[in-house]
Amino acid sequence: MSATPFAFPIKVLPEDIDFMGHVNNARYLNWVQDAVLAHWQKLAPAEDVASKAWVALKHEITYRKPAFLEDDVIAQTVLEHFQGARAFYKTVISRGEEVLAEVQSSWCCIDAQTLRPAKIGEHLREFFFPEG
Repeated sequence: MSATPFAFPIKVLPEDIDFMGHVNNARYLNWVQDAVLAHWQKLAPAEDVASKAWVALKHEITYRKPAFLEDDVIAQTVLEHFQGARAFYKTVISRGEEVLAEVQSSWCCIDAQTLRPAKIGEHLREFFFPEG
């Protein structure tokens, strides 16, 4: 069961543009990270946001179309599920109706002080999966 998608607006900056005149491919991964972390910070309780951090374990990205300076870009991210210390997200980066990139990613929750993996508490289901 997936959670409700979270929309994260993206401003394409001049430094995002590569020598070919479009957004550098590596920048898309920064956008995914920004969207996933914003999703966590918006929905998780303050004490969990303060005591936990996230590290990326894996990104699988499919590039569909390039993005350019001045484009209105949105990263739509959704938490598909979590288990143990891992969370699995799908993020679609788009410009209007055009899909620019699709990303499947997995993340490890870590304790902010020890930097060791930390189990994602079952109490978080109610915040991220309110329907089930």
